Amino acid sequence: MEPFRTIIEPFRIHAVEPIRMTTRDERVEAIELAGRNLFAVHATDVMVDLLTDSGTGAMSRDQWAAIQHGDESYAGSPSWFAFLDAVTELWPFCHVIPTHQGRAAEKILFSVIGGPGKVIPNNTHFDTTRANVEATGAEAVDLVIAEGRDPSAIHPFKGNMDVVALEGLLAARAADVPVVFVTITNNSGGGQPVSLENLRAVRAVCDRFGVPLFLDACRFAENAWFIKTREPGQADRSIPDIVREMASLAHGMTMSAKKDGLANIGGWLAMNDDHLAAACRNLLILTEGFPTYGGLAGRDLEAIAQGLREVVAEDYLQYRIRSTAYLGDALHAAGVPLVRPFGGHAIYLDARALLPQIPPLQYPGQALAIALYVEGGIRGCEIGTVMFGRHPDGSEGPAAMDLVRLAIPRRTYTQSHIDYVIEVVQRVAERATDLRGLRMVQPEPPSLRHFTARFEPIA
Repeated sequence: MEPFRTIIEPFRIHAVEPIRMTTRDERVEAIELAGRNLFAVHATDVMVDLLTDSGTGAMSRDQWAAIQHGDESYAGSPSWFAFLDAVTELWPFCHVIPTHQGRAAEKILFSVIGGPGKVIPNNTHFDTTRANVEATGAEAVDLVIAEGRDPSAIHPFKGNMDVVALEGLLAARAADVPVVFVTITNNSGGGQPVSLENLRAVRAVCDRFGVPLFLDACRFAENAWFIKTREPGQADRSIPDIVREMASLAHGMTMSAKKDGLANIGGWLAMNDDHLAAACRNLLILTEGFPTYGGLAGRDLEAIAQGLREVVAEDYLQYRIRSTAYLGDALHAAGVPLVRPFGGHAIYLDARALLPQIPPLQYPGQALAIALYVEGGIRGCEIGTVMFGRHPDGSEGPAAMDLVRLAIPRRTYTQSHIDYVIEVVQRVAERATDLRGLRMVQPEPPSLRHFTARFEPIA
C-alpha cells in the first residue's frame, strides 16, 4: 500500500450525465409542490442525490459490455447460468431464486413462512423488510445490541445482534419463530457491520432451538471489508473467503443486487431447504416470472454477474469505505452529530441531537432533510419516526433514533461533490435552531408512509 492519505477512485470516468443547477427559490417551490416529501421531488430538481444507494450507482464498462451478452430466452437462458455461477461462487446455497429486487425476495419468503402469531427477529429490520413481515400478520422484532441504538457509541460492530435477547425470545417462543434474520450491514442502525463472531454465536443459538438463520445480505461486500479491517484474526483473508464463511453460517439469504450487486435492478432469494425452496419457487412463478429469469431480463442477469465479480475487489472496497468516511470525518470535525463509527454506504446525521427543539413526533429527521434540500439541492432520506414511528396497532411513537441518511451511490459522485455536501450540511447545522417541526397531512398512507406522505410546517 502506497503511504498516501488520498484514496483515489480506482476507475476513470467514461461517460457523464448533466446536473441541472437549481436556485434556492426553485427548490423551495419544488419541495412545496412535493408536499415536503423528498421522495416526491423530481430527480431533475436534485443536484446531489443521496436519497438511496439502491440501484443508483454507475455500472462499469465491463458490465455494459456484459449486457450485450444478454440472452432473452424465456427458460434456461445462458445469462441465467452466468448469474447462477456468479452467485454460488460467493453464496453456495443449493437453491437460488432470482427476483426483480430485494423486496420481492422478502415478499415471497415471508408470504410462505409468515402469518398471524409468527415472530421474525432481526438485528434491525429495514422499512420494506418490516412491512413485508407485518403484511402477513407476523411480528417484526428488533434485537440489535445496545450500542447499536446509541448514535454516539463507539463499537466496531454496532450491527451485531443481541444474542442474549435472541436466546430469551427463542426460549419463550421458538415454536412461533420460523426464521431468524441478520441484516449485513445494518441499514436502519447507521449502516453498521456485523462480526463473524456474532454470526457464529447467533447460528449456535439458532441451532440449539432448531430455527434457521437467514441473512439480508444487500451490503455483504462492505460488511466483509469491515470484518477484514476491524475483526481480530481476519486481516489476511480475502473478501470472497470471508463472504463464503458468512454464507456457511446461514441457511439462506435475501439479496438486493441494487446495492452490492452493483446493478440498477435485480435480486435473489437463496436457501438450502428443498421444501421451502419449492414453495417459494411456486410463488415466484405466480408473481415474478419463470425460475430462470424471475422478473429480470437476461441483460440484467449478466450485469449482476459481472457486478458480483467487481464488488469483492479490495481496491474498490477500500475506495468505497474511505470515500464515505471522508464525508463523515469532515462533518464530525465540524461538530455535526453523526452515527459513529461510520458505515460503508452512508453517513447518518443525528437529527434528534442536532434539533433538540423539535420533538420526535414532529419529525426532526424530515425537517433536517428538507433543510438540506432547500439549502443546497441535496436529497437525503429520513430514517426515524416518519419511517418507523407508526406501529401495527395504529399507534404512533418515537423511533429508536431520528436520523437523516446521506447514502452515497456507488462510483457516481466525485470528491468535489462530497466537498459541496460538507459545505451545505455545515451551513444548515449553523442555523439548526431556526428549524421547526412538521405534522403529517391526513389521511396518512396505510403502510410505508414515508414514501408518499405529505407534510406541513407547524407554526
